[in-house]
Amino acid sequence: MKLRQNPRHWASKKALTTPGIRGAANYALVKLHTKIFLDKADEAHREERRDHLDDFFDATMDAYVAALQQDYTEAEAREITHIQANFDFFNYGWTEMMEFPGDELEDHYRRYEDFFSEHGITIDDPLGEFQPAGGVAGAPKTPEKREAGEYENAIEGFADDVYVETHEGETVVGGDTDEPEVSVTDAPGVSDDDAKAD
Repeated sequence: MKLRQNPRHWASKKALTTPGIRGAANYALVKLHTKIFLDKADEAHREERRDHLDDFFDATMDAYVAALQQDYTEAEAREITHIQANFDFFNYGWTEMMEFPGDELEDHYRRYEDFFSEHGITIDDPLGEFQPAGGVAGAPKTPEKREAGEYENAIEGFADDVYVETHEGETVVGGDTDEPEVSVTDAPGVSDDDAKAD
């Protein structure tokens, strides 16, 4: 998959792994991801998907932190959560929100099979053990989109590794592994007051 990686991603990592301010960053990142993916959907379907996406992305924040704790790089941990989301979008027929085409689902699963298997994640069950106790809000499916095989926002050909577009616009394999010096206050939802409260 092709991802971006810039100082804000590193600040978000720092915030999500810092007790006391994780909640503020988590909330803001969930809302940010929901907005980004709803903007890819037809306007008629946006509101009916909002609660589902909020719940789903909230659960993937836990998967992200778990992947970091298992020594996956920042880019790999983030890619894991994006793959989970694409599994979910595929299951719901929300193909216009997918980042890679449906015929690459298996390839992406296999790359992180160890992590996915350990946590009970499959294409059909994208959250596995990260499923919240209260479940995820339901939303209408659009199976006709999947049957049509249209993936208008997907970028194909990046299923063999994690590809990262750096802050300078260069695409590299793997992304940065050395964490740059960033402030936690650069993460979405985290202010100076939040940082001081920790």
